[in-house]
Amino acid sequence: MIGNLKPLEILLIIVVILLLFGAKKLPDMARSLGKSARILKSEAKAMKKDDETAGGQTTPGADTTAQKDAPRTIQAAPGDVTSSRPVSEPNRTTQS
Repeated sequence: MIGNLKPLEILLIIVVILLLFGAKKLPDMARSLGKSARILKSEAKAMKKDDETAGGQTTPGADTTAQKDAPRTIQAAPGDVTSSRPVSEPNRTTQS
């Protein structure tokens, strides 16, 4: 459906978007979209990594007790520490 658009129709869509949002808002919207894509990608990688470790595949030499005691956080994007948040795990038990 999108491949059937003619150049004039694409230009008309771009003009309508510019009129609706304005030229000043578009770079901010593009940045937000890129940040959201990075967050989604890092979350998917974290879920994949959690699935691998839950399946019994652990890296050799990894200290599992240190991993259990440390609070888990999810990073939004590499280098973006402002949006990291702790992961709530209600079924997690602490061992003394």
